Amino acid sequence: MSIPTRKVNPEDDLGFGYQPVMKNQPLINKDGSPNVKRRGLPFLNTANNYHKLITMSWVKFWGLVFSVYVVTNVFFALIYVAIGPNSLYGTHEDSALTRFWEAFFFSAQTISTVGYGHINPRGMAANSVAAFESMMGLLAFALATGLLYGRFSRPSARIIYSKNILVAPYLENGRGLMFRLANLRMNILVDLNMEVIFSYNEDVNGKPVRRFFPLKLERRSVSILTLNWTVVHPLDDHSPLKDMTLDDLNKSEATFAILLKTFDDAFSQTVHSRTAYQDKDIIWGAKFKTVLDREDNGRIVLDLSKISDYDLVELPELETKAEA
Repeated sequence: MSIPTRKVNPEDDLGFGYQPVMKNQPLINKDGSPNVKRRGLPFLNTANNYHKLITMSWVKFWGLVFSVYVVTNVFFALIYVAIGPNSLYGTHEDSALTRFWEAFFFSAQTISTVGYGHINPRGMAANSVAAFESMMGLLAFALATGLLYGRFSRPSARIIYSKNILVAPYLENGRGLMFRLANLRMNILVDLNMEVIFSYNEDVNGKPVRRFFPLKLERRSVSILTLNWTVVHPLDDHSPLKDMTLDDLNKSEATFAILLKTFDDAFSQTVHSRTAYQDKDIIWGAKFKTVLDREDNGRIVLDLSKISDYDLVELPELETKAEA
């Protein structure tokens, strides 16, 4: 493997330093999060918990909300049952299971302050529990409302990237490293700036270290993203990948970190998107299929389901410089 001699810039290491990649663990995950496991954090870390709640997937969020809701009502229902059979007026004493379910639904009505009136607490103990549950319900629903607002109002970029990064024919008798992206939303993204950081393991005095190189792109920025954007790094004489083969990339556990910054016209804020490709995501000798079509009236159609589609092709032979 041959890499052009170049002074390593410490600002290019994405904060990982010279730590080598081991067992194909990516530095950055596909969703853009750093692949770092943290320990020693306090369990009740309010800031971290809030961040998790507004950034987790909607499926996990609603699953958590539903679970907390059920567990809370089960907890208070057991308290009402434990106080005694006469703690709730209007319940039936057919069986312990019937009393539990009636206490469960009474708890659900109390925590949401609905209060249909069919069942009501009796005695100081039951009324005290109901009053406390009602207060906790008001606070819990206010918190849930704030989390929902935070999730909906959080500026974010919804960018879809191709699943693979290709080594494809480029211009005349050239090669290029390329991937494709598009906007999943109907909003307008302007002033897009792209940065691609190539990293690999290098053996230095018998010890593996991680090297980072920002790649020169055919086009580093675009004014507005209306269709798709194929980002291309020419594999020319200035590229650190010029003389590398697919086997070299696999052995060095190569990674490409993709960093996109753009201005979202809907949020009127700058938003960011990140992803990464590993050596296993490289397709050597391929070309992206078109994702554009036209309707009968001439209107352009962008098919995002084809963003990752490609055809295998023959790569042109690279020119080799004659030896002096």
